[in-house]
Amino acid sequence: MITCFIRYEIDPFNIAAFERYARTWGEAIPRCGADLIGYFAPHEGSATTAYGVYSLPDLTTYEAYRAKLRDDPLGRDNYAFASAERFIRREDRLFLRKVRPL
Repeated sequence: MITCFIRYEIDPFNIAAFERYARTWGEAIPRCGADLIGYFAPHEGSATTAYGVYSLPDLTTYEAYRAKLRDDPLGRDNYAFASAERFIRREDRLFLRKVRPL
């Protein structure tokens, strides 16, 4: 199992738009095959950092999931919304695997 951590740098004056974006992924991501852990918006401290976290069995499954997400009508609309509103300044993905105790 791998977990994708997406770190977003967002416009601090448009957190509501990010929250709309995150809620939309809450429907589209599971439908396209990933196990959504959640989206996290700023609350206190940094007003520009947000996260999205989901898991998949492996990178091959990730590639298939990304293709489904690109073809999903809700996914396409959400990408277009983010592009038009420009509330995401930067997005970084990191894939990690959980280390289990012995």
